[in-house]
Amino acid sequence: MKVGKTIELLSPARNLECGIQAIKHGADAVYIGAGRFGARQAAGNSVEDIAQLTRFAHFYGAKIYVTVNTILKDTELADAEKLIWQLYEAGADALLVQDMAVLKMKLPPIALHASTQCDVRSADKVRFLAGCGFTRVVLARELSLDEIRSIHEACPQVELECFVHGALCVSYSGQCYASQYCFGRSANRGECAQFCRLKFDLVDSDNNVIVKGKHLLSLRDMNRMESLEELMDAGVCSFKIEGRLKETSYVKNVTAAYSKALDKVIERRQEYRRASSGHSEVMFTPNVSKSFNRGFTDYFLYGRQADIWSPDTPKSRGELMGQVRVVGRGWITISGTKSFNNGDGLCYIGQDGELKGYRVNRVENGRIFLYLDNGDMPSIKAGTDVYRNFDQEFEKALAKESASRKIVADILFEETATGYGVTMTDEDGNVATVTCDWKKEDARTPQENNIRTQLSKLGNTGFEAGKIEVKLGGERFIPSSFLSDIRRQVVTLLENKRMDSYVRPVQGKADDKSNTYPVKELTYLGNVMNAQARTFYSDHGVEKVDCAFEKSAPDSAVIMFCRHCIKRSLGICPKNRKQNLKVHEPMYLVSQDGRRFGLRFDCSRCLMEVYY
Repeated sequence: MKVGKTIELLSPARNLECGIQAIKHGADAVYIGAGRFGARQAAGNSVEDIAQLTRFAHFYGAKIYVTVNTILKDTELADAEKLIWQLYEAGADALLVQDMAVLKMKLPPIALHASTQCDVRSADKVRFLAGCGFTRVVLARELSLDEIRSIHEACPQVELECFVHGALCVSYSGQCYASQYCFGRSANRGECAQFCRLKFDLVDSDNNVIVKGKHLLSLRDMNRMESLEELMDAGVCSFKIEGRLKETSYVKNVTAAYSKALDKVIERRQEYRRASSGHSEVMFTPNVSKSFNRGFTDYFLYGRQADIWSPDTPKSRGELMGQVRVVGRGWITISGTKSFNNGDGLCYIGQDGELKGYRVNRVENGRIFLYLDNGDMPSIKAGTDVYRNFDQEFEKALAKESASRKIVADILFEETATGYGVTMTDEDGNVATVTCDWKKEDARTPQENNIRTQLSKLGNTGFEAGKIEVKLGGERFIPSSFLSDIRRQVVTLLENKRMDSYVRPVQGKADDKSNTYPVKELTYLGNVMNAQARTFYSDHGVEKVDCAFEKSAPDSAVIMFCRHCIKRSLGICPKNRKQNLKVHEPMYLVSQDGRRFGLRFDCSRCLMEVYY
């Protein structure tokens, strides 16, 4: 049996096919949205599709987590409870939850994970959630390695899930109300309009324009591939890739890359093991730079960094290819040794600060000819950084069946008193045996090679032959048709054994009413949308509970709480000043439609607030 602390690679899936491909490419678990109540409303799936995905995943010991992580209206509670039972019956392994009303429902014995929307930043909150029945918490993206380690040391029995890759929200998750305030689309109800990716002017109290028309709240994408081992040692057991709205090609590539990186660590660190079984054969070389990205950052993992924002564009840049060397008539040359293909997409930041993009028409003698609609050459200068945000050949490889996943099984073929038998033993110790009566005939020539060949033909099954052992009382003639038939029988039996032996995660302990919430009063930041959630908090010692922002918006309020600080990124942080730029505070963000939002800086906590 496999031993060691389990490490899980958790991949996103927008639909059934994406989930299957995530598992094929190395995911130990997949998170996916149901038809309703998920924090990505545009990525819902039927219960039937989720049931099909769980059957596929459980064969490999992989798990399926379903997002039920929006805040709920009173009129939605009954439907949410019904859906949860349907998801449990479909085989789901756990639910990701934000609304504490779920704990007041009559639930099936399903594991509960506290969603990142719960805004978990402290050991006190982790301890509280564990006392309410949660077996896992998804930590806030903004936490440092030291903060994660401290939480684990304080709550070692609680599973910690941590984002390692993908898009970053500028506000603490669950604490952003900008989309609701501006567009009537609540991020807490799965309808985020991505306010943080818009353009703003930054002005001071005298209306001096400090920055004009930039994406001042747009961050780079997270990439913590180089920090996986440190995160393991800090206590993280689940490594989460963001992207339930991303295309299947993105999930394939990023999953394969992180799976490979985790395997390299575990190969050296035998005290760890992967949480699922089987091995993935990937038919391309994964490279996260080739998938959608706005540039990368490890965010605040090692403390406050200066390279976290992407003010020029919220669009994908892709991989840096080099700098422009020569500009010709309809063509350019680029420094470096990377090759280009016809149909590639290239982009760069123009002199006006906007992202420009062109397709490669053809490549000849080092010259890259661009496809120009009107024949006019873009105004690009030598020395400009050029990125490839679409790799034609790479995307072609991903569009095909690009990975397979197999469980290794040893095979024993032996003679019995009345015929022959075959036994398969998989890598998890599951055993299946089939015996058949068969008239024994002596053979004139050796048969063992043919027996091995026929038994190893596991083709479209989820198995791959490991050690094959043949035990016969002499040379026997055994028809290939017989061997194929008995092989199919034992494979089916072992498949059933694997599925029957799968055990879903253990449900957390019952909600402990003596477990008190860390604070006595909840403002709109508590996201309390319904009466059941209000009762939950009252049961746990909260004396005053305000309504959710979505239910009753205050006359004035902070709509974003950000660890990202515009002052620091501009080099005018009082703790780390790098620019001699004078501004008169308070400062404001002004959107392209003229709306004005105040900025407040709490330097003692390194926190920036956006308010109206």
